Amino acid sequence: MTNALSTLLETRDWLMADGATGTNLFNMGLMSGDAPEMWNVDETSKIIALYKGAADAGSDIFLTNSFGANASRLKLHSAEGRVIELNKAAAELGREVADASGRSIVVAGSVGPTGEIMAPMGSLTHEIAVEMFHEQAEGLKAGGADVLWVETISAAEEFAAAAEAFALADMPWCGTMSFDTAGRTMMGLTSADMVKKVSKLAHQPLGFGANCGVGASDLLRTVLGFAAGGPTLPIIAKGNAGIPKYHDGHIHYDGTPALMADYAVLARDCGARIIGGCCGTTPEHLRAMRDALETRPKGAAPTLDTIAAALGGFSSASDGTDGAGPEASPRRGRRRRS
Repeated sequence: MTNALSTLLETRDWLMADGATGTNLFNMGLMSGDAPEMWNVDETSKIIALYKGAADAGSDIFLTNSFGANASRLKLHSAEGRVIELNKAAAELGREVADASGRSIVVAGSVGPTGEIMAPMGSLTHEIAVEMFHEQAEGLKAGGADVLWVETISAAEEFAAAAEAFALADMPWCGTMSFDTAGRTMMGLTSADMVKKVSKLAHQPLGFGANCGVGASDLLRTVLGFAAGGPTLPIIAKGNAGIPKYHDGHIHYDGTPALMADYAVLARDCGARIIGGCCGTTPEHLRAMRDALETRPKGAAPTLDTIAAALGGFSSASDGTDGAGPEASPRRGRRRRS
């Protein structure tokens, strides 16, 4: 399947994705508890500014403001009947910004988890999950998204349901999971597990990887785990800008642009081909990341000690790929920048 993202991947060694959605929208006035997806129709100028911020900072890919725009999450705001409308609007605004940029920028339709627990642990069946993801996919497709991008998933079953839904929509896609529990997802998957499960999907993604999680160090350890599995697909890295800290009534991430520049280069050296940020990552961070990726030569895959020295220590001694359990104590490392 030829599309904007696969074309770029064929011609470039690395691509830069975007940064945070929530962080940047909160900086624009979004209040805690509000549904950011409503801004796709109520505050269109701010969503355009969000997308343009990433595009102007050098992103080759940006994700739409549609992370929580599925029927289950929108029901919390009595908007479950607006799935198609809100997703279509998110992608249309993205298409407008990408087309006006003067270069090839991929509009990726963001699809977050349903917010429900998959059976048998929860009540969400495979069929219902596929239906919800499919509805969202059709809205993003109608709005002009180039690819679909499922992110922050913790359960392999939900990831597989999204893949099936995207096949029904006849759309290319990418997918990332969040490894935020001692190097594993909340449901216990390791990076090695993900490589194996992705390889068995009938509707293969254009790329896969990790986003969000605990911090940039942990995420890069996960990327090394992906690379060790010998995948044939491009690896995605979208790490948080440092560690969240509560200050003056707000959550702030302590990662500086300089730290995220180091992270971006290390991510590339770990084996990632699509590199972006997640929570806390602003256009200022993205500009520093782009400059570093363009000016610093590619190096050998870093050791864990190198990663810890540059970005800070890990939250656990193991990521589970060595058979160690999640109770392992943290690996400490000296952080050069905070």
